[in-house]
Amino acid sequence: MATSLQNSPASLHRALSSSASPHQGPAPFLGHGRKRAVQFQAKAAASEALPSLEHERTGRRQAFISGAIATCVSIFPFNSKAFAAEGKKGFQVVLDKKDGYSFLYPFGWQEVFIQGQDKVFKDVIEPLESVSVNMIETKKKDIRDLGSPQEVAEALIKKVLAPSTQKTKLVEASEHEVDGKSYYSFEFIAQAPNFTRHALSTICIANGKFYTLTTGANERRWGKMKDKLHTVIDSFKVSA
Repeated sequence: MATSLQNSPASLHRALSSSASPHQGPAPFLGHGRKRAVQFQAKAAASEALPSLEHERTGRRQAFISGAIATCVSIFPFNSKAFAAEGKKGFQVVLDKKDGYSFLYPFGWQEVFIQGQDKVFKDVIEPLESVSVNMIETKKKDIRDLGSPQEVAEALIKKVLAPSTQKTKLVEASEHEVDGKSYYSFEFIAQAPNFTRHALSTICIANGKFYTLTTGANERRWGKMKDKLHTVIDSFKVSA
């Protein structure tokens, strides 16, 4: 089951330019993109008994986590001041100095590449558990210039963050400040015929860019994942 991630620059621009008119047509749905290939160690010799499905899944996750540790060490050495400042147990840090943002994501998620997204990480077993970051240029100076949290959230959900074929519901939307910058955060549900995704998003305007970070999980795993996903949302920061 593939994760729905369709906040492309073009659709974001259309949604933002018409956020005051939520009844305009929805943005096109962006394809899911391709995963980066993940290599695993060779299985045991054919003469050995095959492991159970559950054991195999555990082995796959452990193999990926081992690789993720090596990647994290090579990109963010443990003596890095940025890592020490942003890190949290059970999470890895993304620090993008070029585009001016940082956030945390759960340890063990895999980076994948999806057209129109700046960063995407997702779970190797549960594909609906993911986080994505998107940016578009804007002449606006503050997120409040676009409308209230509820108005902007409704426009993004209906036109950008979920396909038009899905039934969506805004659960709540709010505003907060970090280092003098205004952020909107909101929770929503997107229901497809064969699954329901429970998601969180946070948005901000800075550096001439409109930033959107979205994370979520299958509704059946929301109770288990919601605290982690709130940590992801709360960790997102943009620099001046």
